[in-house]
Amino acid sequence: MESGVDLEKLSYRIGLIHATMNSVQPIISEFKTHAPEVKLLNFMDEGLLDELNETGIITSKMIMRLSNLAARAEESKVDAILFTCSSFSPYIAKIGELFDIPVMSSDQSMLEQAVNMAQKIGVIATVEAAGPTTTKLLKRYAEEANKEISIQTTVVSEAFQALQNGDINKHDAIIKKEIANLSDDNEVILLAQFSIARVLDSLKERKVPILTSPETSVKAILNLLKQTK
Repeated sequence: MESGVDLEKLSYRIGLIHATMNSVQPIISEFKTHAPEVKLLNFMDEGLLDELNETGIITSKMIMRLSNLAARAEESKVDAILFTCSSFSPYIAKIGELFDIPVMSSDQSMLEQAVNMAQKIGVIATVEAAGPTTTKLLKRYAEEANKEISIQTTVVSEAFQALQNGDINKHDAIIKKEIANLSDDNEVILLAQFSIARVLDSLKERKVPILTSPETSVKAILNLLKQTK
């Protein structure tokens, strides 16, 4: 694939902030594809997503924990920070104001791309908080673009639980079923979380474009770094 980024002599260090192990492999794979020269540093707090799934509420203490992870990344002399959990995306811009290096949420570039290319947008999420979060952000970007859109969002938490239990086949089967259900009514489908992106590798037929945040976020943060360096 063409990344649109000049990789010659690329020596960036990027900090990845995770709230689940399920986000790690998808984003690392995309960096290997588009920018294998980039040095990746991973910072993890799995308790954040566990707490969010239990309470359904993002608290100030959660935001502080995310900010502390970002601070650790900055102390490690990274050139940019990428958050990989879409459930916390509405708060990433505010966290980014604390740092002098570029900070990006997992799905910003994917959502902006979806709004640019379609009016009818389908969303698939597997974490309860991610569905409403993605929907709200899509509406925000559409309003900024002065564009009317319709959004059909489905949350399949049983798929996330299957992935947590190591049942990859069940997870993928659930997501493929939802993709088929949404394809008839929408012009583009978004897979709201990094952990869902893996399904595309085994998806034989796509009636409509399907966007995933790992690929779009990798390209976006590399282009951002290229502009700021």
